[in-house]
Amino acid sequence: MIVQPKIRGFICTTAHPVGCAKHVEEQIEYVHKSGAFNGPKNVLVIGSSTGYGLASRIAAAFGGGANTIGVCFEKSASDNRTGTAGWYNTAAFEKAAAVSGYFAKTVNGDAFSDEIKAQVIDLIKAHMGKIDLVVYSLASPRRTHPKTGETNSSVIKPIGEEFTSKTVDVHSGKVTQITVPPANDEEIRQTVAVMGGEDWQMWIEALDTAGVLADHATTIAYSYIGPELTYPIYREGTIGRAKSDLEDTALRLNKKLQARGGRAFISVNKALVTQSSSAIPVVPLYISILYRVMKEKGLHEGCIEQMYRLFSEQLYSVNGPSIDEKGRIRIDDLEMRPDVQDEALSLWEKVDTENLAKLTDIEGYRTEFLRLFGFAFKGVDYDQDVDTQVGWV
Repeated sequence: MIVQPKIRGFICTTAHPVGCAKHVEEQIEYVHKSGAFNGPKNVLVIGSSTGYGLASRIAAAFGGGANTIGVCFEKSASDNRTGTAGWYNTAAFEKAAAVSGYFAKTVNGDAFSDEIKAQVIDLIKAHMGKIDLVVYSLASPRRTHPKTGETNSSVIKPIGEEFTSKTVDVHSGKVTQITVPPANDEEIRQTVAVMGGEDWQMWIEALDTAGVLADHATTIAYSYIGPELTYPIYREGTIGRAKSDLEDTALRLNKKLQARGGRAFISVNKALVTQSSSAIPVVPLYISILYRVMKEKGLHEGCIEQMYRLFSEQLYSVNGPSIDEKGRIRIDDLEMRPDVQDEALSLWEKVDTENLAKLTDIEGYRTEFLRLFGFAFKGVDYDQDVDTQVGWV
């Protein structure tokens, strides 16, 4: 099959197996060049196939020499459809891990379910014994509660009052005003149920009850704060309410795990082009500006740079992690530097459709978006017929 990008809204419905493998290969090369660190040896990544979760798995394996188990929900190719990007990413990761002698298995299914938790626990017992690090990096629009059977859906809305701001159609380059109505109480509740900390806590409790969580285990989940201009739609909106619940969960888990030499953290990460961030109004325009500013200052990082720094300079550094007043690790420190934010805000005030290409890195955003699905990689012939039926090790 000759695979080309087919974009619908903020997603691409095709993925290129060779390009996705190239993406994984580039991240592995970055870790190899950056050097090894003394990290965890048995790692579970929940949400392991794309973005920060995939980068966490790569950093742990190829930087720290870890054996890994991943959990994701991806689809293989059919006769007339490609597999998902996460499917191809996982295939490439497992192949590379096997070549390097690292154990790597992936469980494909609903991470919210008791069934998948049980499958993972069986794998840990059979191949690892106990887990040293649990990374929770799930991004899902829906969750079916494993106990009640209720299915909840998340929304991206402000809380309290409607929000009006600039946004951009990334593909057309048109900058417009968007108004988003406020969420009602039920929408807030459901968003917290999907994206908050309950499932993370369920995972830790299930692992602990099964006796597969090491006494000194670390667990970490990822969050975002961002600039004030995005607060109404993010930090002070429904997603922010869910992230606050996630952060409260980290404090509870940390208190519980500390009694046995363990710890729990939130890492506040940088804004990046991901499948999730592409769906949030306002955020793609902000990221396009941020990319320009940070690239000009030599500060830009992608997922793998962020996760390598988190693991090697924070979680597993000699002195341990630096945390803020709420106990969070701040890997967004470069994004939130005053000089970066001042310049980004100045450009935000000026940007419109006519000057978008001049004032922002909209082309960089578009390229990063395509790379999520295995496109726009140098050295990959996208006119060549490729085998889309790629299996996992």
